[in-house]
Amino acid sequence: VLGFEVDTVNSVQFSNHTGYAHWKGQVLNSDELHELYEGLKLNKVNQYDYVLTGYTRDTSFLAMVVDIVQELKQQNSNLVYVCDPVMGDKWNGEGSMYVPKDLLPVYRDKVVPVADIITPNQFEAEFLFHSQVAYWEEDLHRKGCFRVTDSCLFAHGKVMDMLHAMGPETVVITSSDLQSQLGNDYLIALGSYRKTNSDGTKITQRIRVESPKVDAVFVGTGDLFAAMLLAWTHKHPNNLKVACEKTVSAMQHVLQRTIKSAKAQAGEGNKPNSANLELRMVQSKKDIENPEIIVKATVL
Repeated sequence: VLGFEVDTVNSVQFSNHTGYAHWKGQVLNSDELHELYEGLKLNKVNQYDYVLTGYTRDTSFLAMVVDIVQELKQQNSNLVYVCDPVMGDKWNGEGSMYVPKDLLPVYRDKVVPVADIITPNQFEAEFLFHSQVAYWEEDLHRKGCFRVTDSCLFAHGKVMDMLHAMGPETVVITSSDLQSQLGNDYLIALGSYRKTNSDGTKITQRIRVESPKVDAVFVGTGDLFAAMLLAWTHKHPNNLKVACEKTVSAMQHVLQRTIKSAKAQAGEGNKPNSANLELRMVQSKKDIENPEIIVKATVL
C-alpha cells in the first residue's frame, strides 16, 4: 500500500491467528525456508532494499533468516533489516511468552546483532535486556551496585542503550507500562535512533509518544506497526519523530475504526470476540497511505 514491492514468505501457515481458541496449520523450518530462498536466487530476483521479519515459532527458521540477511547484506551494504522480535507481551501486569522459550537466545545472540531496526514491546525489550544483564549482574552485586526497577531503566533510556549496543541503530519500544503524564488512559512508546557517521560524529534522537489506549485485545498490531515504521523511516530518513508520528497516528485510525466496527458487530452489551476484533485494514487503506497526524511525539 505504501509503494513497496514485497516478496512474502510465511513463517507459519495457520488457519487463523493464535488469538482464537483454536488454530491449525504448519510451522516452516530452516530447510523449507532455504528451499524457497534458493528459488529466488536461481531466478536472480533476490535483490532487496529491506528485510522485515515478525512472528515465527521455529529456532532453525530464525537462524536461517540470519544467514539470508547476512548474504543479502553482502550483496547490498545499504540493506536495512527490520526485526520485530515477537516473543510475548504483558496482560494485567503479568508477562507471558506466546512462542517457544528457546527462541530467546537465537534472537539475542544471532538476530538482534544483525538487525538495523528493532520493534519490541516492553516485555520483549526486558527479556532481551535481562538476558544480557544476567552476564554481569553478579559482578555488579560484588561491587556493591544494585538493580534499579525496569520502569526507571526505561525512563532513563538504559534499556535502549543496551539494545543499541547489541547492534541496531534504531530501537522503538512499541508499548510500555510507564506512567503517562496524560493519565492512565494513555500508552507510551519510546524511540531511539543512534548513528555514527563516517567522520566519527554521532547522531542521537530520543522520542516519546503517548497515544490513547483502546480497551480491547487486538492481534496483529505489532506486525502493522513494524511494517509502517519500515515504510515511514524509508520516506523520512534521519527523522524518527515524523516516522513514529505517522506510524502511531495510522495505528490509532485503524484501532478506532476496528473497535467501533467490533462493538457494532457484537451488539450492545456484548463483548467483541476475536472475529469481531480483526483489524480493519482494507477499510483503513487511506489512513495508512496518508495518515492524519493525531498523535505527536515529544523529543527527549
